[in-house]
Amino acid sequence: MQPTPEIGPLHISPCWEVVIVGAGPAGALAAHGLANRGVRVLLVEQRLFPRWKVCGACLSPQALAALEAAGLADLVAAQGGQYLERLQLGIAGLVSPIALGAGLVLSRSRLDQALMEAAVAAGATVLTGTRAVLGAAATGLEPNREVVLQKGTARRSVSAKVVLIAAGLTHRAIDDEAEISTSIQPHSRMGAGCVLPGEVAELPPGVLQMAVGHGGYVGLVRIESGEINLACAFDRAMLRSGGGAAVACQKILAEAGFAPLPALKEAAWQLTTALSRRSMPLAGHRLLLLGDAAGYVEPFTGEGMGWALTSSLAALPLVLSGLEHWDGAIETEWRRLHRRWVTQRQRSCRVLAVVLRHPRISWGLHRLAGSFPSVAGSMIGLLQRPALPCSTH
Repeated sequence: MQPTPEIGPLHISPCWEVVIVGAGPAGALAAHGLANRGVRVLLVEQRLFPRWKVCGACLSPQALAALEAAGLADLVAAQGGQYLERLQLGIAGLVSPIALGAGLVLSRSRLDQALMEAAVAAGATVLTGTRAVLGAAATGLEPNREVVLQKGTARRSVSAKVVLIAAGLTHRAIDDEAEISTSIQPHSRMGAGCVLPGEVAELPPGVLQMAVGHGGYVGLVRIESGEINLACAFDRAMLRSGGGAAVACQKILAEAGFAPLPALKEAAWQLTTALSRRSMPLAGHRLLLLGDAAGYVEPFTGEGMGWALTSSLAALPLVLSGLEHWDGAIETEWRRLHRRWVTQRQRSCRVLAVVLRHPRISWGLHRLAGSFPSVAGSMIGLLQRPALPCSTH
């Protein structure tokens, strides 16, 4: 897997049809879809790829269906993605196996790099290691929006008919957009993660271990390299209580009934900002928010990437319409579509996150799942059921 060739911001065209800020799953898939339709797209990413990112590394059936709809059905398998067959759920010392649907496991470093390369192959231009900041909204029916690019000391402005912000949880690209604000939900947890050597845990490929305890949960899965990907969500008070993420992780594993993991304190931990948040509004003049930038809740078994990829598919028809003519109806329609295809699906995970914060309730449900594993599998299947916007091919 080769890094994407770097292009300096001073050596690109000043005018684009679409500029996309953020090359994660939402941004890269949007760039791929638009470039495939002949749109001149500039995809800007602040970090250099490939890069590791805190994530459970699980792609739900919803995420895989979105990739298939985009013509990228073989992308995950080509990168060495592993089938996800079983969940081992541990709560209060009770560990139960639960069958999962047609999910796959692939590290974010490989997934994001592959999606970016697919966008380039479709005709998109990519800038990595480049910060992008949205310029002020023009008045009236001005057909362009300004985006300021900076890479090192190089700095220039470009314009676009439509700008898509897919810059993740901390989308600083729109700090100057006064009409758009992001609110962190009360009691939102923080994400944490690391990668451990494969020999530290007897975890078969295709098995996701999920440990739920007071103050958070921990997910472990073996990725394509054979290493163990660890992704957690912790109450902020638990992280502040001493020992940081490594100690919090060991406490939850022990409480849930899993064996301790050596080398956690020596691991290269990465923390995220607060997870559960909401941005309002989701659109502005010639501007749409996609993926995590539009809002996020704690996922369970890979739903997050499904939401991000689905939002890209849902936005494509509006972007194409906006290239011809932009008006407030596009902004209103994006709020409706996002609510239908993303926000309503996030509600299930929001409810589940609340349930898992109450040990007695979650333990009771877990006992029920252990006695009737087919019922638990059906509930997870309902949570992950694929549903996609109408095709735009």
